[in-house]
Amino acid sequence: MNLTLRIWRQKGPEDKGRMVTYPVDDVSPDMSFLEMLDVLNERLILAGEDPVAFDHDCREGICGMCGLMINGDAHGPQRGTTACQLHMRQFTDGETIDIEPWRASAFPVVKDLVVNRSAFDKIIAAGGYVTAPTGSAPEAHSTPVAKANADAAFESAACIGCGACVAACPNGSGMLFTAAKLTQLSLLPQGQPERYTRVIGMVDAHDEAGFGGCTNAGECTPACPKGIPLNTIGRLNRDYLAATAKGANNTPGS
Repeated sequence: MNLTLRIWRQKGPEDKGRMVTYPVDDVSPDMSFLEMLDVLNERLILAGEDPVAFDHDCREGICGMCGLMINGDAHGPQRGTTACQLHMRQFTDGETIDIEPWRASAFPVVKDLVVNRSAFDKIIAAGGYVTAPTGSAPEAHSTPVAKANADAAFESAACIGCGACVAACPNGSGMLFTAAKLTQLSLLPQGQPERYTRVIGMVDAHDEAGFGGCTNAGECTPACPKGIPLNTIGRLNRDYLAATAKGANNTPGS
């Protein structure tokens, strides 16, 4: 296939940035999207030009590093797929493809398509863990967990922290990510001791990091490559209201 790429180029955080057009020919439909960008970068390097910077690591849809707005869609047109697992057969010969970084105030651009997602780390540091001593691995059936709770916790634990939910949200909210990291703990026994201090701390960290508020626009779930459901945010809201009623704060032991 012969394609025209319009890619966001930005030298650094203070640079204004602009869209730059690149023709790419002889693209195999079996290439992944990132492999196609690799081909472009090889040609740019051979021509003495600066290659396009973009995040990537495992290229297996697991690590959450890749994150691109492709024709206005987080991770591209194929639902339930990360940009690294998107293949060029999803596009047509002669198509023009716009490629941009995540757009959110909490995710400032570092260079080109690379953004700083350390705001997610601040949310996790505020409570996305268990500090209560749980001992060694217990006998599998010693602490029964309802299947519905186990399934929902596992579903939330599938979140890879890519940030597509934030990029797709018109408010730039990170509530789906925050809710997923809360739910994977709050539905299990080991997450109960800090359940209410955790939700206060993580929601406060979310707001302090510059994410927008959730208004239930619902754009996050379709963009999520792991299909985290919207009702996960409802669980967060219920825990937050309960924590407020209990007078909890983000101080351990409160």
